[in-house]
Amino acid sequence: MAFVKACALSELEDDTPKRVELDGVPVSVVRTEGEVFAINDICSHANVSLSEGEVEDCSIECWLHGSSFDLRTGKPSGLPATRPVPVYPVKIEGDDVLVSVTQES
Repeated sequence: MAFVKACALSELEDDTPKRVELDGVPVSVVRTEGEVFAINDICSHANVSLSEGEVEDCSIECWLHGSSFDLRTGKPSGLPATRPVPVYPVKIEGDDVLVSVTQES
């Protein structure tokens, strides 16, 4: 698994998604409930940016139609979304938030 720097930990505000692009993949990085999560930034229902939505109870809500996705699993918690979005492994090294958007072969 190849980890790349997504942002500095000090750049993240609690419950405020930060959009980054890693190896051509749009990712929303979120610090909430004392942890940092990385989830694909594109809603599986409407193809819009999840980082423009709100974070609550370890979920991110799509601003367009209101589907929420679990930051740990990517699974939607209700309609209209029915497909999960990818989540990515995160490591913290010092002030660096590292994310892996690649999968081992």
